[in-house]
Amino acid sequence: MRTLAVVAALLLTAGSAQAQAPSEPAPCAGQVQVNPSFEAGPAGWTAGPRMVVLAGPDRPAHTGRAYATFAGLDVTRTDVLRATVTIPAGCGLDVRFFGRASSTETSRGDYLNMGLAVTGIPPKTRYSFAFDMAREWQQYGAVTAPAATERTATIAFVASETAGGGVTTFDVDDVTATLQPAAGTAANM
Repeated sequence: MRTLAVVAALLLTAGSAQAQAPSEPAPCAGQVQVNPSFEAGPAGWTAGPRMVVLAGPDRPAHTGRAYATFAGLDVTRTDVLRATVTIPAGCGLDVRFFGRASSTETSRGDYLNMGLAVTGIPPKTRYSFAFDMAREWQQYGAVTAPAATERTATIAFVASETAGGGVTTFDVDDVTATLQPAAGTAANM
């Protein structure tokens, strides 16, 4: 009788384990930028003409074969590259990107600003680069804290070029936007 009870308990336990639905990933995890490496051209971005380019042997992409490029024409102009993503309630956002520059300037005439605008928070320039930006790919990042409501975040790169005084070309690649859980919760439950 006791053996029968143990076998029944084991069957019930095993049956219960199989009946449980697989756990879903936490809503505050994962990459939400659909085209971070520009491999699909400007898809998922609002971009000016000819901003997404294919890499060459002399200027390789950080990864893959494409990247976004700004300025470099020695004319007075502004280039804008922008994408908007949704941040679910309770989630934060970690934005990272790789950038580099090539310049013949010796003063701050051309620049690239990276900004992050989040619903309910005033837009903020997170980085401002000029002729002295690194020539090799370097990673930069910005984080926004979780909030109780769903929000949108706009990631924007704005390059301004002034004619004369030298030429600066700015390149950006691998722009990731990863959801982050609130402090004290696991990314994968």
